[in-house]
Amino acid sequence: MIEARAWKDSMHHLGIPHSLLSPYCLRVSQRSALLTLAPWFESDYGTRRCTLGKFDAIREEACAANLEIDRLRLAILTWGNASAFDPASGVFAIKPSGLGYGELNPDSMVIVDLTGAVVEGKLRPSSDTKTHLVLYRSFAGIRGVCHSHSPYAVAWAQAGRGIPCLGTTHADQTAGEIPCTPMIGPEAVARDYEEGTGELIVETFSGKKPLESPMALVAGHGPFTWGKSAMDAVRNAAALEEIARMALLTYRLDPNASPLPDHVMRKHFERKHGPGAYYGQPS
Repeated sequence: MIEARAWKDSMHHLGIPHSLLSPYCLRVSQRSALLTLAPWFESDYGTRRCTLGKFDAIREEACAANLEIDRLRLAILTWGNASAFDPASGVFAIKPSGLGYGELNPDSMVIVDLTGAVVEGKLRPSSDTKTHLVLYRSFAGIRGVCHSHSPYAVAWAQAGRGIPCLGTTHADQTAGEIPCTPMIGPEAVARDYEEGTGELIVETFSGKKPLESPMALVAGHGPFTWGKSAMDAVRNAAALEEIARMALLTYRLDPNASPLPDHVMRKHFERKHGPGAYYGQPS
């Protein structure tokens, strides 16, 4: 038995800690020189049959991201959802509707294509599935979407207010105000509420770079974030919640607080995200 390091390293590259991965193991057949999967393995989800399906990687990624929502307390009960997109296959894996976080495992993730059709899975996908697929169709380069119900971000959404960039913590994460969409109209609700929600986000980001500002508030609803992986989208949701909390505290202290000057905001954003970024360690 040898550990499937390549599999685990690829998942780690997507931002998924090794501790959250099922310990896939490989067995080398000396006779055929083929790698075959050991039939059973122990994981965080119990004893499971080990199969290497076509969509296992995004199932694992989506499951780990959803468990991270729970670990970071970005949603409770059955609220919230995250998905992982595979552009090569044109499908994404998403949390099933109505399941609590303690009930999730990679096999419960539902595989959906960009028409909204279920490709694989026995469970009904998240009720927010069409919002996710609109974002995947519209925002080039994103590989993960997260919808959380964290209280401070939801409070700003319920107030129908975007979050101004008041300080460098905000600027380190995203450039400029975190926008709040308009309230969805009755026609969009009647036609297709979840698809209309996605379209509102896309319209709000017209002329913007989605990966430069990977977060939005949907009026009366809550936050949606995205990123280069499902785990990246969840981390952006965590950052958004802290930014929302800090902004509210700032306005409590000073209701007339001014946004950060543009030259300071751009400096903080670009030293971390720009082409000349020097934050962190070289890859």
